[in-house]
Amino acid sequence: MQVIFEQLPVIMEKKMKKICVITGTRAEYGLLKPLIQKIDRDDDLELQLVVTGMHLSPEFGLTYQEIEQDGFGITDRNEMLLSSDTPCGITKSIGLGTIGFADIFTRNTPDIVVILGDRYESLAAATAAMVHRIPIAHIHGGELTEGAIDEAIRHAITKMSMLHFTSTEAYRNRVIQLGEQPDRVFCVGALGVENIRTQKLMNREELEQSLCFQLDQPYIMVTFHPVTLENNTVQEQFENLLFALDQIGAYRILFTKANSDTDGRVINQKIDAYVSQNRERAAAFTSLGMVRYLSALQYCEMVVGNSSSGIMEAPSFHIPTVNIGDRQKGRMRGKSVIDCGCTPGEIEDAIRKAQSMRENNELQQEANPYEGDNTSETILRVIREYLASGGDLKKRFYDIDVQC
Repeated sequence: MQVIFEQLPVIMEKKMKKICVITGTRAEYGLLKPLIQKIDRDDDLELQLVVTGMHLSPEFGLTYQEIEQDGFGITDRNEMLLSSDTPCGITKSIGLGTIGFADIFTRNTPDIVVILGDRYESLAAATAAMVHRIPIAHIHGGELTEGAIDEAIRHAITKMSMLHFTSTEAYRNRVIQLGEQPDRVFCVGALGVENIRTQKLMNREELEQSLCFQLDQPYIMVTFHPVTLENNTVQEQFENLLFALDQIGAYRILFTKANSDTDGRVINQKIDAYVSQNRERAAAFTSLGMVRYLSALQYCEMVVGNSSSGIMEAPSFHIPTVNIGDRQKGRMRGKSVIDCGCTPGEIEDAIRKAQSMRENNELQQEANPYEGDNTSETILRVIREYLASGGDLKKRFYDIDVQC
């Protein structure tokens, strides 16, 4: 008896591309979240989520728990923070981080690593990925922060990376000026601005309940980080800020604490002491998370400090930012940003100018220079195309004509 077998099509199992996203801070995760969501939902991609740095530190709120609460599985962890914020301690943390990422990349063999920004945790990850011959997609390159070591780290990661996603055209040009091929550099806007458009934010009552703090009076949001290229200035600068806030006196104050940078603990200790003496008008938070932070931004009178969020995200809410000192020096900014020095008088004058801008509705028509279209979608599309093309690791230095 003749047996006839139907010829069935041979289905080859398609190998999923593994995209490894590195996150070390609460703010960084908030920016990356929409991109992480898109990778996680893509049937052709495998999300590898690696947490490190402050996410794993009790002192900074164990914010990896927020990632788990959002429903993401954590692929691997790299504990690298020492209980020290001296230059020596942070240098050792970078070394520990590099060792940890070497093991993580060996275990998980990602096809590409996604890194945002310019923190020292990112430098450790980029160094290990480069040596492992894993291509790097770098977000927010080309920016300037002349008062912080982040400046050098950011440009160093640019030279290790194969794909670049900048927040403005000027930053795209700067990455090209660093020798990167123009067809590998994409101006996509800022992820944080995209979040403002796409996330469902809390109303005032929900925010008050979440913060356990009354917002029935006008309030200021304060975030101040160390200026890491200056020696022994952080305590005096922050005390000057607190003095200026007391002179204004009309506002409640929401502090978000400093990162694990050099002398960051000095600022956080000062915040705790100030809040303990001013419980009726001040509150401090180690981590607000993206939704609470943006929700608080939309109702505040102004942002005061030296954080990039005052320059990048706050303008989308048409609120003024008082930017103190040199930490963000060189970064592109809109008309809503008021730069000032670090003396009590300079800070107080800038706050009063921000008051006037707010009262006169001077910022309602001002556009945010960091706006982009479909930022996270564009980033993922470019990464997919790069991986589909084979992910070449070799690149030529792009020379430009220089006239000095």
